[in-house]
Amino acid sequence: MTPIHDAVILMAGEGSRLRGGDKTFLKPFASLAGRPLISYTLDALIHGGIRTVDFVVGYESERVITQLKALLPSGVSSSFIENRDWKKQNGVSLLSAAGHVTNPFLLAMSDHVFENAIIKRLLNSFAPDLVNIAVDRKLDSIFDLDDAMKVQTHGDKVTGIGKNLQVYDAIDTGLFVCPVEIFDYLRRAKSVSETSDCSLADGIRLMTRDDKVCAIDIGESWWQDVDTPQMLREAERQVAKFRRFHEHSAVT
Repeated sequence: MTPIHDAVILMAGEGSRLRGGDKTFLKPFASLAGRPLISYTLDALIHGGIRTVDFVVGYESERVITQLKALLPSGVSSSFIENRDWKKQNGVSLLSAAGHVTNPFLLAMSDHVFENAIIKRLLNSFAPDLVNIAVDRKLDSIFDLDDAMKVQTHGDKVTGIGKNLQVYDAIDTGLFVCPVEIFDYLRRAKSVSETSDCSLADGIRLMTRDDKVCAIDIGESWWQDVDTPQMLREAERQVAKFRRFHEHSAVT
């Protein structure tokens, strides 16, 4: 299996649910336990061996790019892809990266925080010809289950995905390894939309019909979507808990 060294991070949206009427900060740089939100994702990607990152930007793109460049660690090659249709769904944002990646790639969201172990498990277990979704089966631990992207599985194969699924056994954590074929499915999903719009889930749903999506269980690892102030507070609580644990372990 060829190692994954390329990643795409989607960060084109406005982030209005977290920011509300506050225009003084951009969502990817919201402060989480004293650090910009996006820095946690960057750390995890570097830990997983990612060397090239394509950032899909949109809302206030110049301001976002300037702030990103100040955070990028050395040794990471980056490019910035502008999605001028950033008001549309995240499938359109990912389509903006078509042609920029030519091999299976890691796909991440800029507003999710997760333990490094999830990246490791995903990159050590993926099937290169399938969309591989890192899923959380710990349904009782999900902070806002109503808002979560539900996943239905049969064994390790994904058979359904959507926020309104009535029958599901896992939650999409926002981390994927994707083949470049996903762009073809997103184009199909967009072509049948009356508004030329599509979500990532729309494309993946089409791929499930062709048996091309698998689930990789994250086990006991932790992650958190950060879409609202309440989710941000929960993420801060969890990060503080991990810091206390590691500080205690270092002392003992």
